[in-house]
Amino acid sequence: MRLDHVSYVTSHDQLADTVQRLGAKLGTSFIDGGIHPRFGTRNFTAPLKNHRYVEVVCPLDHPATESTPWGKAVSKKANEGGGWLTWVFSTEDIKPIEDKFGRQALDGHRTRPDGSDLKWKQIGVIEMANQPELPFFIQWLTSDHPSQEGRPASEITKIEVAAKGRLDESWFTDEIVAGLEGVIIDWIDPSVNDGETGIVAIHVKSDKGEVRLD
Repeated sequence: MRLDHVSYVTSHDQLADTVQRLGAKLGTSFIDGGIHPRFGTRNFTAPLKNHRYVEVVCPLDHPATESTPWGKAVSKKANEGGGWLTWVFSTEDIKPIEDKFGRQALDGHRTRPDGSDLKWKQIGVIEMANQPELPFFIQWLTSDHPSQEGRPASEITKIEVAAKGRLDESWFTDEIVAGLEGVIIDWIDPSVNDGETGIVAIHVKSDKGEVRLD
């Protein structure tokens, strides 16, 4: 298990401005990732070093948006003004995670503008929606990882997470900590984050220095 990507939510109307703002801080351009037809969302991605990436995702006016856990989570966050939604860990075998949750992972895919499909399985979105400090998990089913699209200029060094406990209620605390591979978690009391839990900001480092993205 390893940290794969972090997701930032915006509205469809603010999508262009958001990818421009974050892309300037990351030192690289976002690429149109296409539509998630099963979830009623679409995204843009920016590659990071160490086989990771940043995703900016927005809800669509689509029936699936309000009928799937991921679509609902993205829509809710967008209606609240947007911001960091979650961190995602990838694994080569999602079966042990399915066994812990007691259900099967959902198949996901998104269709790129060139017509190609990126496929994966995901699980844990329901839990993340209820406890935003928790990550969810994916297994990639295609080899063309989003970090390979574009030229990475920076790497994640730290993630600020507001939480009452340090993953105390996760079944995968040890695996998550090991999967950070040098990324620091700065645990913040929710009382200084308007009582909200979840990702507050990420820090990235490039040749030009380190910046905080909130």
